[in-house]
Amino acid sequence: MIAFDFQMRTRVVCGPGVLNRLGELASGLQFSRTLLVGDAGMVAAGYIGRAARRLKSAGIEVFPFHDFRENPTTSMIEAGTAFASVLRIDSIVGLGGGSSLDCAKGVNFLLTQGGAMQDYRGFGKARQPMLPMIGIPTTAGTGSEAQCYALISDAVSHQKMACGDPKAAFRIALLDPELTVSQPAHVTAVTGFDAISHAVETFVSKARTPLSEMYSREAWRLLEAHYQRVIVDPGDLQARAAMQLGAYLAGVAIDLSMLGATHACANPLTARYGTTHGIAIAAMLPHVVRWNAAAVGGRYSDMMSRSSGEASAEALAERLEELAAAGGLPHGLKAIGVPREDLPQLALEAATQMTGGFNPRPFDADAARELYERAYADG
Repeated sequence: MIAFDFQMRTRVVCGPGVLNRLGELASGLQFSRTLLVGDAGMVAAGYIGRAARRLKSAGIEVFPFHDFRENPTTSMIEAGTAFASVLRIDSIVGLGGGSSLDCAKGVNFLLTQGGAMQDYRGFGKARQPMLPMIGIPTTAGTGSEAQCYALISDAVSHQKMACGDPKAAFRIALLDPELTVSQPAHVTAVTGFDAISHAVETFVSKARTPLSEMYSREAWRLLEAHYQRVIVDPGDLQARAAMQLGAYLAGVAIDLSMLGATHACANPLTARYGTTHGIAIAAMLPHVVRWNAAAVGGRYSDMMSRSSGEASAEALAERLEELAAAGGLPHGLKAIGVPREDLPQLALEAATQMTGGFNPRPFDADAARELYERAYADG
């Protein structure tokens, strides 16, 4: 038996319409002055207004913050901290995709700990208590609501920093599939494929445990079976619910076991070219599966056997390519405009990513270069 230390830090409230319980649940955590973090898209969709009304109906003062964008940067976190620092807030609600949830965590770090976001890169560097938070995802993607990590980009270097601490976990995650129905089709595709990658990568991580494997398996079962359904029929609430729960479970698996080479290779693509994270993931994941097969082919076969009679690493890679195509995601690095002459520098940057250290096959700059070359040659 592999030794591990696990404690559920987040209460999960799941089901259609559970956003209506936000005021009740926030009151139960003794929220009284709350920072409501959600990007401009959440404001336009009316979700910030709905959440604010639920909080106010419970006697809670609400201070919305939405001055940030996708892939929040250190400067955006600093802006949110400056906004909140004079408000005497005692709690935070993050509502939206991974960017909103990560922004909420980032502001919490700086508001309660001080310093700069770079001070918290890595794990366990928060020394003071943090404000209680509720996370409400509106996508089935990052699984940030299940994790104690915030993924923040350095505003100068554009490198993504994973900043984690048990104190940064949401006290409650509200999983309301009704909030995901209004997503644009492209957002459904890219965030859903990201969630799929989390299930695949955590299942073979060097840090995996019997408990993380359980979450990874169930996440894969839900996500693989329902991804194409939400693309074809966006209004299917049962499929939406399955995707949202699968993304959450994959997020728990990340917290337990971390990711691997796919994310290590994807992050420099986002930093250098602004490539949407899920698109970068789709370009790399099948190649990482084929490359890792020499070390964990049997595990990939086991994963594939749960959704198909054909059980092999190659069958898994082909299924991932089929899913990406169903989502209309670009195929290979050429399709997303990556110049071949950039591959050596990209490989050096990928080798510095934390997730690469958890890949089941040893991962360094040479390995990253080989993976980028495969993805480039593939289109």
